[in-house]
Amino acid sequence: MIAEIICVGTEILLGNIVNTNAAYLSEQLALLGITCYFQTVVGDNRERLLETLEIAAKRSDLILLSGGLGPTQDDLTKETVAEFCSKKLVEDKASRKHIEAYFAERGMKPSENNWKQALVPEGARVMENHNGTAPGIIVEKGDNQFFLLPGPPEELKLMFEESVAPYLRSISPFVILSQTVRTCGLSESFVEQQLVDLIDKQTNPTIATYAKLGEVHVRVTARAESQKEATKLIKPMVKELKARFGNSIYTADEGVSLEKSLADLLRSANMTLSCAESCTGGLIAATLVGVPGISDLFKAGFVTYSNKAKRKLLGVKKGTLQKYGAVSSQTAEEMVRGLLAETKTDVGIAATGIAGPDGGTKEKPVGLVYVSCNVKGKITVKECHLKGTREKIRRAAVTEALMLARSCVLEQLSKEILK
Repeated sequence: MIAEIICVGTEILLGNIVNTNAAYLSEQLALLGITCYFQTVVGDNRERLLETLEIAAKRSDLILLSGGLGPTQDDLTKETVAEFCSKKLVEDKASRKHIEAYFAERGMKPSENNWKQALVPEGARVMENHNGTAPGIIVEKGDNQFFLLPGPPEELKLMFEESVAPYLRSISPFVILSQTVRTCGLSESFVEQQLVDLIDKQTNPTIATYAKLGEVHVRVTARAESQKEATKLIKPMVKELKARFGNSIYTADEGVSLEKSLADLLRSANMTLSCAESCTGGLIAATLVGVPGISDLFKAGFVTYSNKAKRKLLGVKKGTLQKYGAVSSQTAEEMVRGLLAETKTDVGIAATGIAGPDGGTKEKPVGLVYVSCNVKGKITVKECHLKGTREKIRRAAVTEALMLARSCVLEQLSKEILK
């Protein structure tokens, strides 16, 4: 099956909002083993949307549309798709009751134009919206199936997970199963080079690499007549990946982030953690706190943005700051040394750098960041040269700090095992 994504909304064309729906839908379709060759963004315009539908129907089996299902006059996706499919709109009683209940629960009365959302193309399959008022719709025309999904991401994602994905699985003659192996500290080109022989001879399962911020994910996808058979196909490939990349793989489980993998590692080793931040401004702590159950591991976080704070809270020497500067390996080292002295935790991580857009020099350009880790007195400092906007540099610095901490903890644990 070939799929195509059409995102409707003039606000996307104007750049007023970022089109996250297309990225989400593409990723989910790939997980289901469905090929997506085209994505289109079209404004709130009947003629242009009809033209887009005409093109999509000729080259794709499944057409997923997001947006344009609201109550206002410029929300015309449903009306235009109904016209294209030569179907009249009829009221769906279940959708009307849902809209009534939605407003009643909030002590509000629906406007007259809200009832427009209860209209669906005749004969369509209706998908309930548990996060909003606009129902999702599946309409068929010949060999094509059109999936109409709401524009707000939180509504679209839940509807896809609850209704669209199960439906797509039900109409597929095969079971498509994927498992993602996540690596950190490696470049995409290096990972791909190590997998050339597997990629060249791949049939089923297939593998594909995806570059993330500081990470490379390898997705293994198998097609079979049952989930059990697909799992059997995937298992040897994942085992081979683990043999090739070793500790650079931080997880092969869905839903496990780098920060969660670090938390799991620390918990298994009965270690506690603290952090000290300059250029990241609390982003390391915020990332760690996003892990459920982190409170039994994470004890303290310091944002020492100024030199005075570095001296007062972490004990960084005035002479070190004067001689080497706040952005230096020496300062990063003293930050984590003082951090463990202050917090008495087993592991400490720190970051100091120049996030930009100003403040860089020829000797110390924007993007120069030092991350450091102290594991029970053993200190490691890494110099990083990061690129991008201020926000991207800060987030990349967080990833570098977490990767360094993971590496240093693993090194410490391996030493303890050898003793």
